Amino acid sequence: MQSAQSVTLLSPSRRTISAAFGSLSVVAVAAMSALLALPVQAQAPYPNRPIRVVVPFAAGSTTDIIARSIADKMSQSLGQQLVIDNRGGASGTIGQAIVAQAAPDGYTLMIHSSSHTVSPSTFAKLPFDVAADFAGISPITTTPNVLVIAPSKNIKTLQALLVAARAKPGAMNFASAGQGSATHLNAEKFKMAANIEATNIPFKGSGEAVTEVLSGRVDYYFSPIAPVIGQIKEGHLLALAVGSSRRASALPDVPTTSEAGVPGSEFNFWIGMMAPAKTPRDIINRLHVELQKALDTPEVKERFAKLGADSWTLKPEQFDAYLKAEIKSNALLVKAAGLEVQK
Repeated sequence: MQSAQSVTLLSPSRRTISAAFGSLSVVAVAAMSALLALPVQAQAPYPNRPIRVVVPFAAGSTTDIIARSIADKMSQSLGQQLVIDNRGGASGTIGQAIVAQAAPDGYTLMIHSSSHTVSPSTFAKLPFDVAADFAGISPITTTPNVLVIAPSKNIKTLQALLVAARAKPGAMNFASAGQGSATHLNAEKFKMAANIEATNIPFKGSGEAVTEVLSGRVDYYFSPIAPVIGQIKEGHLLALAVGSSRRASALPDVPTTSEAGVPGSEFNFWIGMMAPAKTPRDIINRLHVELQKALDTPEVKERFAKLGADSWTLKPEQFDAYLKAEIKSNALLVKAAGLEVQK
């Protein structure tokens, strides 16, 4: 049983408080008494539980490989595990919807590719607004797409590909990692700049697309470098050109499409981290710092070098501005290419 003295210490009377603070008003004393009675609750620091990272493509895709490369290092630094959740399908929009509708508390994030800024132009109705429902944390990497073809096609240069395509207009086809994906847009931009006709054959991801090109059933594919770098080095695939504005560090001897004779065909393929809109800025900034730390580690640098990926970061507000600008530029590309909008 508590003593009278201990009770007085835990719940001081108004007379006791008034004696100590004689100049305070009765209202102030009452307010202070109420505050003293409240329990002290310390807010748990972020993060205090595992963080879900939605990847809108299948396991083994370039986006997935990059995500897993940085997740381990960020987990160590944050003290909580980053759990990769692959939600492929519908050119990434299934995963986008999950993140857009998630609580903006920092415990659901997304690692997506350039396809993120394409979907508003290739889908008539989406259950989210790409420009308004996401907050950028930072790009992670730029990974040039490389135009690959099977050796069995007997086409060894980009110019030879153009000659074959023009000889039989519309007979050639190309793979993509889904209708409206970044790989699709890259191929469409190249096709317009080269003034050739070819048909898109969409797949669920790069794995299926690469398999079909290797078999010869599909003519060519603007693939991210990561899924095909091994096949290129082993001679199972030929790299005719990269779709970026500059050569890839992993394939320094492979020309850009512009260098190979198709100016105006450049396409920037990136992978980045985002969160639901309205995620607190202190959490966004913390994740940006932790991502940068992960990219600076020797292990991640070595991993990216093997994948042909170059690190690329922007401040959150800069990434937001970049995303909005690219949504507009991709809309113009989709319209110019005459791509069918999915309903």
